[in-house]
Amino acid sequence: MLAAFSLASCSSDPEWADPEAHEKTEQLQKQYGPIIAGTWHIEKIGEKQRYFERLTFNADGTLKGMRKWQSRKLVTIEGKEQYTDWVDVEEHEENATFTGTWKLLWSREPDASFSGNRLVLNASFDGVYDRTTFMAYSLNALFINADESTLCFGGGYVRNGDNGETIYTRGDAEPSF
Repeated sequence: MLAAFSLASCSSDPEWADPEAHEKTEQLQKQYGPIIAGTWHIEKIGEKQRYFERLTFNADGTLKGMRKWQSRKLVTIEGKEQYTDWVDVEEHEENATFTGTWKLLWSREPDASFSGNRLVLNASFDGVYDRTTFMAYSLNALFINADESTLCFGGGYVRNGDNGETIYTRGDAEPSF
């Protein structure tokens, strides 16, 4: 009976499917992760809607947030246009707290125009565990920039930047409404 043994070199270093993406992700996390960690808020008030959101990005990749959203309608009463009272938007539990995860990554996409720095947020409303409820966040957005006072990414619920980006301000604020 013959036995064949093969000796293979083992390394504790993982082999990444896309080493370039892994390296760029690590650089992005090192550069911006500590800056993003903390609490941010956004508020946008229009004639028919007002929206506030606060996000706390923890250094361990967890996320906590709260959202307050109200709307009103322009109606005609006795020939005169007037706004209704503000009411909370309750559809899908938008006025609620939520928890989840966040991460920065560099992504190579089949369409090169979508490749680049990304901010990924995934969160569920607190107390809701079934698959029939909408997510608080399922966002894979273009990460634009962060500094000590602003966090900016493409997309999101509130696009308050000049080019359609979403800009949050650092701080643990409360809604003005």
